[in-house]
Amino acid sequence: MTNILLLGAGLVARPLVKYLLEQKFNLTIADKDLARATEMVGNNPNGTITDLDVNDTKSLSDLIKKHDLVISLLPYTFHYKVAGICLEHKKHMVTTSYVSAEMRALHPIARDKGILLLNEIGVDPGTDHMSAMKVIDTVKAEGGKIVSFESVTGGLPAPESNDNPFGYKFSWSPRGVILAGRNNAQYIKDGKHIEIEGKDLFNNYWSDEVKGLGTLEVYPNRDSILYRDLYDLHDAKTVFRGTYRNPGWCQTLYNIAKLGYLNLDENESLHGKTMAELTAMLIGKNSTEDILRNTAAFLGIDAECEPISKMNWLGLFDDLAVKADFPTYLDMLAKLMNNKMQYAAGEQDMIVMKHKFIAEYTDGKQKEITSTMINKGIPNGDSSMARTVSLPAAIGAEMIAKGVIKKAGVFIPIQTEFYNPILKKLETMDIKFIEEEKVL
Repeated sequence: MTNILLLGAGLVARPLVKYLLEQKFNLTIADKDLARATEMVGNNPNGTITDLDVNDTKSLSDLIKKHDLVISLLPYTFHYKVAGICLEHKKHMVTTSYVSAEMRALHPIARDKGILLLNEIGVDPGTDHMSAMKVIDTVKAEGGKIVSFESVTGGLPAPESNDNPFGYKFSWSPRGVILAGRNNAQYIKDGKHIEIEGKDLFNNYWSDEVKGLGTLEVYPNRDSILYRDLYDLHDAKTVFRGTYRNPGWCQTLYNIAKLGYLNLDENESLHGKTMAELTAMLIGKNSTEDILRNTAAFLGIDAECEPISKMNWLGLFDDLAVKADFPTYLDMLAKLMNNKMQYAAGEQDMIVMKHKFIAEYTDGKQKEITSTMINKGIPNGDSSMARTVSLPAAIGAEMIAKGVIKKAGVFIPIQTEFYNPILKKLETMDIKFIEEEKVL
């Protein structure tokens, strides 16, 4: 099996392309941006570029039929369609996205056809699964059980590139980052089931110390409770997954959300308005006069406070019109943030991932285990986000292509045969976890 098809050559694809071409696979990159795909391949004779219209089902089917394995880095909404075509032509598939209910329903069909649909093999989800299961399985092998599990990940500017008031820059879709701020969340803490509505997400946060970085903010990430079953953590009284941000992010985003800037209702009247006019509309004012102080009063916070200062820096009170792809407040915000919070040439992003376990053993003793990864992007090279998302997928594809993995069905990489070789390979690329233990 040597012919691999990559669907989508966006922000994170470059390290995957480089890796697979270095392994001498024949790689076809299908993308609507042919110039970008061509630049990734360079002069490598094993790379082929082709145009992609994912809505042209016949052309997509013909393309998939010619290959042995498909990697989809398309938006997650297209994965089910691609998977169906892969099953039709009996082709394996790899994605970095969460398994949808529709994808999960394909398991018996894929199993019966002998086809592997490998999902959630990026960084989060992906490396988080593999690094967590490595510790969980080790504790169980030692006769212990996990009584508390906390896992937090964040994509942030490296400290040397952290130079704006928000402490954040975009290494992937700005819209996706902001959309995640609308999600409801739930988790288990000390045996209690805690549910948080999306509108209150950023008002439920706390601080955490990360060795080598200092204090970061943590807020809940979606549904943590499902990981109790997924990781077989039925003895755990705490099961929590969260997101890291630099201090001050949560209160600022909470107030931005409270204003209404995370609203997704389409409204053509938003086009052509300045940001100050949009903000005035949200607080019920007909004028932009004294907009900063009126906004603070609307939110019930001091006009001199940090969230207002950050909104002012961002431009929510400026006489600047921002044209977004869709006429919603969220898209206006995403466009504005993207304009103001980009990485400059030579700057580095960073992925921080930390698991904290409390393990209990048959003699009643407990120990705390932390497993931490801090990975920085390569100056003037690939971002950490691109590397940590796409390299696990590339290694997984390589293992399938070489017959190292022979599973069939819909899987995520939580079994030993996935995580051991992939984590070992990632360590050679400086994507590695430091484990520490202390007796409680």
